[in-house]
Amino acid sequence: MTSRQLGMLAAIAAFVMGPASADDAATPAAAPAVVPYADLARHEQFREVKISPNGDYLAAAAVVDGKAVLSLIRLSDMKGVNLRPRDTRELASFWWVAPDRVMYTIGERSGALEMPVPTGELYAVNADGTGDGVLFGYRAGNQGATHIAHATSRRAYATLVDPLREDPKHALIAAYSFNSTNGVFPTVEKIDLYTGVTMPVTTSPMRDADFITDHHGVVRFAFGTDVDQARKVWFRGNDDAKWELLFDENRDHQRLRPLGFNRKEDKVYFECGGSHGVGGVCLWDAATRKMSTLWSGTVSGPLELVPSADDKDAIALRAMPDRTATTLIDAHAPESKLLVGLLQQFPGEDVRITSATLDGSRIVFSVSSDRNPGQFFLYDEKTHKASFLLANRPWIKPEHMAAVEPIALKSRDGLALHGYLTRPPGKEQAKNLPLVVYVHGGPYGIRDSWEFDPYVQLLATRGYAVLQINFRGSGGYGYDFLKAGYREWGGKMQDDVTDATRWAVEQGVADPKRLCIFGGSYGGYAALEGAVKEPSLYRCAIGYVGVYDLRLMYTRGDIPQYSSGENYLKLVLGENDDQLWDRSPVAHADRIKANVMLVVGGQDWRVPPVQGEAMHSALNKAHVEHEWVYERTEGHGFYDEDHAEDLFKQLVAFLDKNIGSQAAASGTPTAK
Repeated sequence: MTSRQLGMLAAIAAFVMGPASADDAATPAAAPAVVPYADLARHEQFREVKISPNGDYLAAAAVVDGKAVLSLIRLSDMKGVNLRPRDTRELASFWWVAPDRVMYTIGERSGALEMPVPTGELYAVNADGTGDGVLFGYRAGNQGATHIAHATSRRAYATLVDPLREDPKHALIAAYSFNSTNGVFPTVEKIDLYTGVTMPVTTSPMRDADFITDHHGVVRFAFGTDVDQARKVWFRGNDDAKWELLFDENRDHQRLRPLGFNRKEDKVYFECGGSHGVGGVCLWDAATRKMSTLWSGTVSGPLELVPSADDKDAIALRAMPDRTATTLIDAHAPESKLLVGLLQQFPGEDVRITSATLDGSRIVFSVSSDRNPGQFFLYDEKTHKASFLLANRPWIKPEHMAAVEPIALKSRDGLALHGYLTRPPGKEQAKNLPLVVYVHGGPYGIRDSWEFDPYVQLLATRGYAVLQINFRGSGGYGYDFLKAGYREWGGKMQDDVTDATRWAVEQGVADPKRLCIFGGSYGGYAALEGAVKEPSLYRCAIGYVGVYDLRLMYTRGDIPQYSSGENYLKLVLGENDDQLWDRSPVAHADRIKANVMLVVGGQDWRVPPVQGEAMHSALNKAHVEHEWVYERTEGHGFYDEDHAEDLFKQLVAFLDKNIGSQAAASGTPTAK
């Protein structure tokens, strides 16, 4: 698939839920829940907070009555308004595009994914809540109460390219036309932030490209993954120059992505392979056309560049070799000195600057960790003080949560693997614990990270050790590691999960007789395939909105609807029908000895219910008893808070019965 389709869809599809229950065998009853199911099922109260360019207002993604809304807050008195989209619509993303104007997008509840799907429309509103309306999209000009007088309906998806800081009335957007299964050549357009009128600027030389501008608002790069699944980067010197193909993965044998210009605009930051092949940041000289390495990861690549307050350079970069690490690029920048001070003020936490005024006098930053779901603070240069603003999940108490510890091991073929082990609070040195192997979705380009995960915390606070492993194919460890997972569904990717499970047993952490494998999407596949390939290893397996017949990936769901999606499947799955069938759990249900639970969303377009139904039928035919959880209105993951809470309870009961306190009280469970 294209980078845009994968970046927007696969990341959401990779979302994996995972609760559990029970204490270790030395305790006769399960430990009481530290946090109620309902609290862990609740959506975040504040997901993102950004300060206006002049420092007068905050814009935040807030959750009100279970629905994401745009909250506009005046800093002088912390009063404001909430913009509530109609019906099932919710806020998707937002940007300050002028000192007193915000551009935002909305999403619709859809059966395709567990979270609302962006509609591609662009809205704009003044900081005080006035002047709200549709700037761009199929409903532009048709909304009865709109204040955007000249906007016209467009059947296209749009996103912000550049807010044009020096032009408070305009911004640059990229428009992607609907109704094409082969991808589109997007256009960059200048849009009036008050009338919605657009003017064409340039057309991409490749399908479904993303764009980067220089500091003067000139579109200089178009890049993305082409229909042949190769990364390409196009460049032009100015508005009048023609596009030229700068880098082609097929030709240059390297996978590069432009990140932005430096302050002088003579060099460009690129994400590159680095000296160790696991990811780095390079500098490309626009005059000499030469690339030099600025930073190389030793374990994993960069997460992101940290921009200066005026967004004209990078002052640091963030990476996650195990925990989050920050490396300064410009140690003399005022923002760098502040960042160092904040890291010292919040030791052991991930400190991230989320936004700043143009002059850098006020900065909003977030603080989070494996146990802290996130808090937002405001730093004021005049007072040299940081004050608390808002919390992501204020009902969560970090001191009651479990520590997530990085781990490293070798696969059976010698590949270095990294992941995380979480043990129950107060039992950080405990041995012989019931273990849930928690497999992430995706699978390609997605990874488990050192961060607060409500599902991991639910498992750990109820007495379970939780193992997460970034098997080959996961993101963040370089392109070679990613490609090593291609066509390895049920093969080496599965072996990596098995090797990590056995490692936990060998370390004495896990009770070998109380192991369960659990995951969603690809993780659901891995859970059932693990039960097939290792029938004597796992005592239970939970497949959540999982894939169970690989052949159906080519005919059902939203991925094969596009030629880029079909090409992607050919690349990562292969076209050997016999092998696809042999690596499908539905083909070998009779090998399963573990107790099984299947969880299916009736409106799932990414992994249609037919996948779960096929596994359900195969288990019945093989006379394998299993639990069946079907929610008619949910999609690729349970999004509704009540549905999620109910699912948590059913998962806990299932785990408790198989490897938890009930199983321990009735004796060691045995395979069927």
